[in-house]
Amino acid sequence: MSERDELRARVEAKKKRLEADLAAKKADAEGARNEATKKIRAKLDELNATLEKGWDDLSEAAAAKLNAWLE
Repeated sequence: MSERDELRARVEAKKKRLEADLAAKKADAEGARNEATKKIRAKLDELNATLEKGWDDLSEAAAAKLNAWLE
């Protein structure tokens, strides 16, 4: 597995965890309005912005951003 494939797997795993957390918080009536929900949405928005060109055209700068996003 290449470094890029490993990065992709780690990013996709974290994205799925965040999406599951967001869905669980939305199911809670208070969750739709709380700060944790906003933070999760912001993390997912940041990911989508970084990956707007897709995985096939991932620059070194975007890869560095993704590594930072995973922390």
